[in-house]
Amino acid sequence: MPNFAGTWKMKRSENFDELLKALGVNTMLRKVAVAAASNPHVEIRQDGDKFYIKTSTTVRTTEINFQVGEEYDEETVDGRKCKSLATWETENKMVCKQTLVDGNGPKTYWTRELSGDELILTFGADDVVCTRIYARE
Repeated sequence: MPNFAGTWKMKRSENFDELLKALGVNTMLRKVAVAAASNPHVEIRQDGDKFYIKTSTTVRTTEINFQVGEEYDEETVDGRKCKSLATWETENKMVCKQTLVDGNGPKTYWTRELSGDELILTFGADDVVCTRIYARE
């Protein structure tokens, strides 16, 4: 069982603005979101397949509790309510598919993968993928 638990600091991010564009976020809000999300702090607690993930930025803090293999309520990166289901893709990688509760929009998902001392987080909206690399603190 991989150990995702700990605190994580972002080292680099690729395509976050492009992801927000794909989600339909307007230019002004994208600028605020990109600036705010430039230095997120992530805390992960894990008990087997049960996870608590808290992501804090200067503008917003999000918290999710879930068990791999069980559907739960979540919000997409742009704040829309969705039903999410995380499953193990490999021993060190979980994939979470998100289904919007109301309205239409791109198909969204996230993945979290451990690679050595790095946590690789990806967000996807249709064909656009944002990758964020974190180091354990």
